[in-house]
This record gives sequence, structure tokens and C-alpha cells, in this order.
Amino acid sequence: MAGLKLNGIKKRYGNVEVIRNVDLDIADGEFVVFVGPSGCGKSTLLRMIAGLEEISGGELYIDGKLCNEMEPRERGIAMVFQSYALYPHLTVRENMGFGLSLNKTPRDEMERRVNEAARILKLEPLLDRKPSQLSGGQRQRVAIGRAIIRKPTVFLFDEPLSNLDAALRMDMRMEIAKLHKDLGATMVYVTHDQVEAMTLADKIVVLEGGVVQQIGAPIDIYKNPANKFVAGFIGSPKMNFMDVTVDSVSAGRVTVASSAIEPVAIEAKGFAVGDKALLGIRPQYLRQEQAVGAAGAMKGSISLVERLGTETIVSFETPSNERALAVIPRDEAFEAGSGIEFSFDPKSAHLFPAA
Repeated sequence: MAGLKLNGIKKRYGNVEVIRNVDLDIADGEFVVFVGPSGCGKSTLLRMIAGLEEISGGELYIDGKLCNEMEPRERGIAMVFQSYALYPHLTVRENMGFGLSLNKTPRDEMERRVNEAARILKLEPLLDRKPSQLSGGQRQRVAIGRAIIRKPTVFLFDEPLSNLDAALRMDMRMEIAKLHKDLGATMVYVTHDQVEAMTLADKIVVLEGGVVQQIGAPIDIYKNPANKFVAGFIGSPKMNFMDVTVDSVSAGRVTVASSAIEPVAIEAKGFAVGDKALLGIRPQYLRQEQAVGAAGAMKGSISLVERLGTETIVSFETPSNERALAVIPRDEAFEAGSGIEFSFDPKSAHLFPAA
């Protein structure tokens, strides 16, 4: 296996720069996920690593070798695409071994590799079927098996689960996580689904507008977002952002308040009295009971209730007409239009500049 190093990677289409100075180190055996909204540049960055897109600037190293001018087949990578890209007239066995047959791999070696990949992915009973006889999850496993038998130094996944339904996505997430553990391979995975990113990654790279917003372990990014974009993108449901005004600043603590939020002191820097700011609170951290150490409270009027069995999601409007969400970790009935009040621990809140 091998590690990757990206030094100041750029991609331009004419005068439009879509990837801007990406610096990234990926260790041997690490599972790294590129995550961000549609159009942020994550798939373009992956395709540059694969050699399917020309690098406009910077340097790409795979296993210590400069790869900017290398052909895709010379880079020692294997890519699993969003579409399964299986040949409909070939069996599963033939689809998985197709690349090896092109490389004139001896038949007995090809059979051994196909059987090994089929065992890992539990495809042995399906080897003689055609793609039309397989489910979506099975087809995706065949596409992954085709990558495995090449024994690449780096696996690249471009939104491989986006065509699957919710239940299959969960199953395939577990399959890919187990595959990474069994193979110990270096994997780079692209998705816009932050749940996939949080559950699969050793390290997440959050992208927006071709710029890396934050790099870190999933739980570190969740608990300590670098900016408002990262805070709002990572986490489901998304973080609440409430307009507040800075009332006082003292010893690294900023006291803020609004018509919906009672005064609360947050640990923050770079604010002055009178500044407008955004108070970020995750829906899971709002409590109906008094939170430990709570110095502030949020109130509003219930507009929508979603009872999901194990939890209840309450949507409410504050007196300043701001919408917010709260996740109650149990099934509970609420009446739309009634008033409600929540408390929160200031240590779980974040403060961002209004701009």
C-alpha cells in the first residue's frame, strides 16, 4: 500500500479556478473522506489523483513518486465509480477479471484472484450470473471486487453508494468499513453525505468552493468546527444558528443575548461589545430539563413535530421569527402552536462572526 501527498494542488478550466491550493497528507492505510456540497470540487480532486483530470498546478505524490505526468494505469490506483460500469453481457466472474485478461494475466492466477475477491465480498454464489440478475448492492460489490483483484496501492471511491436506497447504503457502508479493516488499504472516498463521512473516515476533508475548510478526525470536526460552514454541514439535523448581540467581554468569555435567548457566556475570542454574532447550537444539545451549568435558555412556539419512534424532532419559531430544531431523545407528543422552552450547556455552543 502507499500514502499520498498533495502540495498546492490547483485545477483551472480557462479562467475559472475550481480547486485552490489543496495541501493534504494521506498516510499509508488511512481512510480519508472528501465531503462537501454538490459542486465543491471533491470529485474533481479525486479524478486528479486518479489521473483522469489534468493537474493545473502543484504536485501530487503517490508512494513518494511524483505523479503529475503519469498515466492512470501507471499510478497503482483503482477507482470505483458512482455508476457500476459493468459489462451487461459478461458474468460476474468475467466482469471482475476483465482488467486482468487485458493485461494477459495467466488464467490460473486470474481465477485465484477472482475467487479471493469473491470470498472477501461474499460473491461466490453469484459468479456465474449476469449484472441484470443482481441487486444494486450486489452490483456495487462486483465493482469493488474488480478494483480489489488489481491489488492497487490506493483505492478511490467516487460516491459509490449514491444510487442505493437507504437500507442498502447502510449495509454497504459496513461492507466498505470491513473491507478497509481486512485489507489495511489506503482509501480515498468522495461523498456529499456527511453521515457516510462520519461513520467511515479516519480523517475528513471538508471542501467548499474548491477550498479546504477543515481537515481532521470526524469527532473533532463535529465538536470543534473551524467555521460556520463546517458547523452547518457536519451534523444531522444541521446546527441551529441564532442572531445574537455581544453584551460583554471578559477573560475569554463573551456574553451574548437576543429576544429569543437569555444572556449566556460562551468561550470565544475576537469579539467586542455591541458586535453582531451567530450562536450555534446543535439540535441534540437542546434540553427541556435544566442543562448542567446552563446560563441561558431558548424559547419559541412549536410549528412542526416529527415523531420517529426513538426520538422526536421539534421545529419551533423564536419570538424574532427564527426557525430552530430540537431533538428529543425519546418519543413524545407535542401540540403545534404551543410554547416551548429549552436550556443548553454553554460549553456545547459555538459563536461565529455575523459576517
